[in-house]
Amino acid sequence: MTTKSFTSTFYLIGGQHRNVQPFSDEDASIETMSHCSGYSDPSSFAEDGPEILDEEGTQEDLEYKLKGFIDLTLDKSAKTRQAALEGIKNALASKMLYEFILERRMTLTDSIERCLKKGKSDEQRAAAALASVLCIQLGPGIESEEVLKTLGPILKKIICDGAASVQARQTCATCFGVCSFIATDDITELYSSLECLETVFTKSCLKEKDTRVVGSASGAGLQVSALLAWTLLLTVCPVSEVKKRLEMHFHKLPSLLSSDDVNLRIAAGESLALLFELARGMESDFFYEDMESLTHTLRALATDGNKHRAKVEKRKQRSVFRDVLRAVEERDFPTETVKFGPERMYIDCWVKKHTYDTFKEILGSGMQYHLQSNEFLRNVFELGPPVMLDAATLKTMKISRFERHLYNSAAFKARTKARSKCRDKRADVGEF
Repeated sequence: MTTKSFTSTFYLIGGQHRNVQPFSDEDASIETMSHCSGYSDPSSFAEDGPEILDEEGTQEDLEYKLKGFIDLTLDKSAKTRQAALEGIKNALASKMLYEFILERRMTLTDSIERCLKKGKSDEQRAAAALASVLCIQLGPGIESEEVLKTLGPILKKIICDGAASVQARQTCATCFGVCSFIATDDITELYSSLECLETVFTKSCLKEKDTRVVGSASGAGLQVSALLAWTLLLTVCPVSEVKKRLEMHFHKLPSLLSSDDVNLRIAAGESLALLFELARGMESDFFYEDMESLTHTLRALATDGNKHRAKVEKRKQRSVFRDVLRAVEERDFPTETVKFGPERMYIDCWVKKHTYDTFKEILGSGMQYHLQSNEFLRNVFELGPPVMLDAATLKTMKISRFERHLYNSAAFKARTKARSKCRDKRADVGEF
């Protein structure tokens, strides 16, 4: 997507040349809907943003477009507001814009608050996703604390509202966990956040060990988000609080391993591995009284051959639970390597893996960029100050879109030629 086409799209939906209508839940007419139809380009900003800025535009161009998106979060059309929120979120996920958003933090927070309060499911999800990236950009400090102070009560209300959209509650649970992880300075507020998330996933933890946890896929998604957000917050709690929470909930989690939903089973398994890691870090001789039953369940999941489950699900489940079983039985973790720019990071424990996976889910393809440039994330993963590279080095490291296209075309031709030769050989064999 070129700067010209991007700018044309921007003007199509309004930008600085359109009068912004007062915020309303009612969608505008067909005319307004036609404006929204051209707004899909900003949603792909995470993929093209950095290249557009480096190759075809300037920082001023980007900021000019983002100002227009911020204005459009007040638009009369819900679809336009949603697209504007997504456009801002994708831009912040793909580029560090600290100074820009610092000046507009209150405006952005107000827009997110309105969309969370008055918007429907998709708009609430877009607002919550933007709130997460906003706090990741701001990092820990008074600014992100004020964002959480404003949005926290609303996020809690949506999470605990049984009448709200399950998808919106799910995204809000992830957002609430991440924002609390970044911004919570008051330890009592951190404990309150844990309790809010516990009310969601503990409803599925059954007392009867042999009873299967059954629920809709969407409901399971909410439980997964709440459980993973709770586990993330537990990694930054004081030792005394970790012990307390383990005593309260450790024995409940194994019941989630019998869920009909593969993602909930996996989330429960990875959470158990992380909790074992935390417990053994506090007490090297930590003893779990029902270890034999737990390892039996984990082994069954690691070798699951249930014909009623999809092959993809079984492969994914077996792979994860082999690692979980090793963690529980042997205290072992398969080290992973993450490469970004000229650097690489080793993920060598469950706490680090869970933290990385959480932020990767939010930032998507922008994760590598943030690992290079975002001081907050670099501090979280103990990477030190950002590595400064000169322009010449950056240029040698970067492959242009045209070069990448040529490389992919050549690779495709080579594969096609190899397959053709293979078919010819098979044909020759068949003639004898």
